[in-house]
Amino acid sequence: MVWDERQAAMLAEMGIRVWQAPAAAASPVIDAKVEAAVSPVAAASPAPVVPRVAVARGARPEDVEAMDWPTLRAAVAGCTACGLCRGRTNTVFGVGHTQAHWMVVGEAPGEQEDRLGEPFVGKAGQLLDHMLQALGLTRRAEGEGLQPAQQVYIANVLKCRPPMNRNPQPEEVAQCEPYLARQVALLQPRLILAMGRFAVQSLLQTGEPIGRLRGRIHQYQGVPAIVTYHPAYLLRNPADKAKAWDDLCLAREVMRGARP
Repeated sequence: MVWDERQAAMLAEMGIRVWQAPAAAASPVIDAKVEAAVSPVAAASPAPVVPRVAVARGARPEDVEAMDWPTLRAAVAGCTACGLCRGRTNTVFGVGHTQAHWMVVGEAPGEQEDRLGEPFVGKAGQLLDHMLQALGLTRRAEGEGLQPAQQVYIANVLKCRPPMNRNPQPEEVAQCEPYLARQVALLQPRLILAMGRFAVQSLLQTGEPIGRLRGRIHQYQGVPAIVTYHPAYLLRNPADKAKAWDDLCLAREVMRGARP
């Protein structure tokens, strides 16, 4: 793999040391990795399936699958389908260009996200920004000279913060899943980066741990999906930053093979 000075600086900020292989030997290694990721052998072991939770009729609209962006945002802002609405300051809909080629899906808003109404802020958000910048990507919706291929759209599975940042409950995920599914359908991304256990479980409907799902190309609504660790986890476990970078490299190679 060829590295430039900007990428090296970004990786240094992430705390990752990269050994640079000779350019002639790099491409076959990466190609073999991608080939292994999509091979039938890699996907042969069936994953345990997470059962879907029956969703009680609440205040969520019935026609989410037909909404456009403004209507969907308004529906999320007014949603009272689960108890999380009672403790929120803001709903956290999503951020980024609505024609971005990349989509990042996280788990649930934290305290700062709830206060600002934007996903992935604070230290975890800063780390995510460094990770994206190392790939030449940005979450900014507008920018001079930026193309959709250089931009990402970021959303969470849950649109409201769980109390005390506890783990999402199955019924909460079930109530929010239609909103995320519609975001994906509207965005039509060319790749989804699923970050964290609950994002992975929701998108892939599996209880298999992230460590076993990494390095493979999954599918959600026909879109390639790559599994990786949540930035908050990486802040607590910096030794796994190199693994996360491997996941980003795989995602980049998948994108290079995507339709123009």
